Amino acid sequence: MQQHDICILGAGPGGATAALHLANKGLPCVLIDKAVFPRDKVCGDALSGKVVNELKRIAPELPTLLGEQKEQLPSWGIHFISPAGHKLSVPFKPNYDAAQDVPSGYISKRIDFDNFLIEQVKQRPEITLLEGIDIAKVERNAQGYTLTDKSGKHQINTRLLIAANGAHSAFARQEAGIKQEPQHYCAGLRAYYKNVAGLDKDNFIELHFLKDFLPGYFWIFPLPGGYANVGVGMLSETVSQKKVNLKKEMLCMIETHPEFKQRFAGAELMGDIKGYGLPLGSKKRMISGDNYMLVGDAASLIDPFTGEGISNAMISGRWAAAQAELCLQQQNFSADFMQGYDKAVYNRLWKELKLSRRMQQLLDYPWLFNQVASKASKNQALAETISCMFTDLDLRERLKQPSFYLKLLFN
Repeated sequence: MQQHDICILGAGPGGATAALHLANKGLPCVLIDKAVFPRDKVCGDALSGKVVNELKRIAPELPTLLGEQKEQLPSWGIHFISPAGHKLSVPFKPNYDAAQDVPSGYISKRIDFDNFLIEQVKQRPEITLLEGIDIAKVERNAQGYTLTDKSGKHQINTRLLIAANGAHSAFARQEAGIKQEPQHYCAGLRAYYKNVAGLDKDNFIELHFLKDFLPGYFWIFPLPGGYANVGVGMLSETVSQKKVNLKKEMLCMIETHPEFKQRFAGAELMGDIKGYGLPLGSKKRMISGDNYMLVGDAASLIDPFTGEGISNAMISGRWAAAQAELCLQQQNFSADFMQGYDKAVYNRLWKELKLSRRMQQLLDYPWLFNQVASKASKNQALAETISCMFTDLDLRERLKQPSFYLKLLFN
């Protein structure tokens, strides 16, 4: 039996970030994962500017260290391709210089990025990392929680549990009551291809919104060594209602869509096509309670429009560490006190998540999406305005206003 004040379940980006911030505060914790790193995780593999900012908050040198890893590519933006084929290019940094500037984003396989964070964890004596420990049972006790692994050899008592164990977290379902709601959940598939033609020279990631696949999207993200992360995502509600076979649709698009057919002609599928679920942050939930907090995918914080989850997991991990410090200072682990964590996370993320939900709903009006993309592809000032909307939330608020679209349509 081990006794700890803070136990973090899950050592992905959210859990590792929480542990590293706790270490920065001089607070010890135990970090548990059922896998042994490096391990793969099905994901889109894109690391946005928000991820770079969160790395900087852990330690100023981390973005530079990441940039030195041979397993990553610097990425300078996103191409949104509308149902009519109009390309809206949104740089992460307006007027960037790829030769001179520090990259605002990266693309790295999760097996490499997650291991990059774990290597930072292993350097911190404040963190006890337990790999290959599959926790089978989490039970309430008088002081907090008792965690027991499948073998029964490991038992840990903790006063505060930070659950960062992903989209399928049994704790989030059973203890926190987080339900999988098809209208707030996305089904995704990911594959790795080699030698896909026509990738962007500045490694822009591509999100294609195809007319016959709405409200889903098809993505192509460049990776080092001539690889690309290729996949599809669609709301689970739509998959169920329309009885969509995602794998069949994805392969059909690659084989028959005029552009993809050409670009994938010399490409080779490397390994299997793998599926995963994305719990979207398109509604507010209770993400804490007596003696616990939920972090990352366990808290359903994935961006509803882009599918990005890594940065939001890291942001929630940072705030979980801040709340944990307060809990220990005041010796208060009650649900009421823990609400400070919920408020902090949603103060930072809710405006952004709500706007992304609006943009997701824009896919119900493909003609409007086409019009926005078409105008922006011909109008540099409009393209720059939309580009700024991705970094400036006050500007992005304009997307909620009908007047924005009326001006756009009739100017």
